[in-house]
Amino acid sequence: MNRLRMLPVGTSNIPGPELFWMSEWDAWHPLCFQVGLIQGAGVTALVNTGPAADLEPMNRGWASFLGDRARMSRDDGQFILEHLDALGIAPSDVTHVIVTPLQLYSVSNVLAFPNAEICIAKRGWVHFHTTHSHPHDNRDTSIPPEILTHLVTDAWDRVRLLEDEDVVAPGIRTWWSGGHHRASIAVEVDTPKGTAVLSDSFFYLENVENNHPIGISENMYECLAAHERAKRADIVLPLYDPKNFERFPEGVVA
Repeated sequence: MNRLRMLPVGTSNIPGPELFWMSEWDAWHPLCFQVGLIQGAGVTALVNTGPAADLEPMNRGWASFLGDRARMSRDDGQFILEHLDALGIAPSDVTHVIVTPLQLYSVSNVLAFPNAEICIAKRGWVHFHTTHSHPHDNRDTSIPPEILTHLVTDAWDRVRLLEDEDVVAPGIRTWWSGGHHRASIAVEVDTPKGTAVLSDSFFYLENVENNHPIGISENMYECLAAHERAKRADIVLPLYDPKNFERFPEGVVA
């Protein structure tokens, strides 16, 4: 069995229709971006790596289309390397990094973990390398050029492209969930409290419970299918839901 903890790495706000498809037009909702920390026998895995130390480049892009209200902020100690240091985990201790989706808030620190297997959805990787123009995915904010260069050269031996159904390590499985991005996956973790599922294909637990897709999606039907499959798990952990920390104090899931 694996231990599982959610680590907050930044907060922002989004308009209602981005969170709940075609709903809550006059509302804004908080997002708490999170990294999942999974620890088991010989495994220290991260689901995502959080935004870069310098938030400004990402925030400029977000503010350009949603306004300053959407800018991400981060409290002291919430940078991913600070979190890990406080828990006594060195970057070299991390054995796996699972990325979902390919965006600045997920990939920015992937090269900070020199021994980690870097797990990316094969569908998302192929989409990135074969798509020249896309209304939702910008290449430089999916995988910045300086990170991409290392992934396909020095770090290539550590890059693992995940099949639609895959096993990362004992008690850690992935399945392609889509919906949000072509690189979106769900990560299932076997814990003493049952199986937990983490994904960006749903932002809030209410997306799943009410079968109400996110608005910023590339395929509504993939979102609905992800909801149905996620419901089979014992614990559903949307990767941006601030209420995860109400349901699980200090983010300790199991």
